[in-house]
Amino acid sequence: MSAAGTGDGRALIRRNSLREQIADALREEMMAGRLPAGRNFTVKEIADVYGVSATPAREAMVDLAAQGLLVSEPHRGFTVPEFSWEDFLEIFEARTLLTDNALRHLADRGLQDYDWSRLPSLRRRADAAARAARAGQLDVLVGCDLRFWQEAAALLGNDRIADYLGWLRIQSWMFAAPHLRAVGGDLAGICWDRHNELVDRIEARDRYGAHRVVNEYNLFTVELLARRLGRPLDGVAVLRLLREPVGPATVATVAQPPAIVPQPAAGAVGLGRVPMPRFVPPGRFARPFRPGSGEPAAGR
Repeated sequence: MSAAGTGDGRALIRRNSLREQIADALREEMMAGRLPAGRNFTVKEIADVYGVSATPAREAMVDLAAQGLLVSEPHRGFTVPEFSWEDFLEIFEARTLLTDNALRHLADRGLQDYDWSRLPSLRRRADAAARAARAGQLDVLVGCDLRFWQEAAALLGNDRIADYLGWLRIQSWMFAAPHLRAVGGDLAGICWDRHNELVDRIEARDRYGAHRVVNEYNLFTVELLARRLGRPLDGVAVLRLLREPVGPATVATVAQPPAIVPQPAAGAVGLGRVPMPRFVPPGRFARPFRPGSGEPAAGR
């Protein structure tokens, strides 16, 4: 998938899977913070930007609204939602509980179901994401990072969990990217860049090592944003999971009571609480979004 330019500066979408391509483009604009929270736009505006008819533009925006990534407002079009710090902590908790539980299950099941032909592609995505992080290229990083983790999620052997984690990661970036931009300064070396280390652990069939790297990534993310926003992490109970040692239990010389693994309270979080999104695979758009002034909608 690719975008082409026109003489008047519009971004043209090639005529295959227009609905998905437009959704991909808008998703990455929101993840990168170039479409800020509160930004309102109409179907006609998006159709004009990408040089397409109203039908695929509307379908793409309806798809994003169904995923909770846009808010449909009668007679006003669509608005980019605003995620609060509390929203982010819920997203972070859900992501942590899902990945930690899935990786613990993987340690029991083994890697026999993993498609090892994916490794070269995973390595390429890791290289691209790590380079963007080290260079502080946030616009590039959001797309590379999302695609890396979507590829890495194949390790879990569960497409539904992988899709759900991808949806949570999109919302995480929609919250994080504008705040990283707002703080200002050079972002080089600020974001997590250990993507290749995770690939190394996967390639070595080191299940516990991979689990540790993923936990360290999740911990790094929440601590980075807490520092940048001046927010406390007191009371975020799920952090205990990320700080626990990962690996086979050590054989004790005396009888010990069974270890208690922290579990979320009944009904606290889970796939039953949040509807599964209709997942649309991300694309490879990198063109800037130029629909208008970029001002937030009134009252936002």
